[in-house]
Amino acid sequence: MIGDSAQAAIPAYFQSFLAFDFGLKRTGVAVGTRMLRTATPQGSIRAEGDARFAQVADRIREWQPDALVVGVPYHPDGAAHENTARALRFARQLRGRFGLLVYEVDERYSTTEALAAGAADADAASACIILEQFLRNLP
Repeated sequence: MIGDSAQAAIPAYFQSFLAFDFGLKRTGVAVGTRMLRTATPQGSIRAEGDARFAQVADRIREWQPDALVVGVPYHPDGAAHENTARALRFARQLRGRFGLLVYEVDERYSTTEALAAGAADADAASACIILEQFLRNLP
């Protein structure tokens, strides 16, 4: 296991991220790296409550990300709605449960884009779109 001081020595371009497109019934998951600035879908989590967090914990153990990314939905005009609050709560819960940095990304139209591209798992494809948007905006 890498200690905290060793992790600090890892160059930023080697950072990896696990992204989530939160939904009440399904949560899309994708993984990506800062160096490649691309994401790969990892299938959706089809669970609620503690069962969802158990599956998130499995994904974190598997991928060992440096940080997490959560898509936060807004209305087209930028106004928050009920799902905005749910996604923000999910992001807070991830921070509290796993002690990782959690970045929040505006995910307007990500599911629409995933469906238009013909994604078999629109939630995981949406998580990819969210993560690639985040990665493109990194310095």
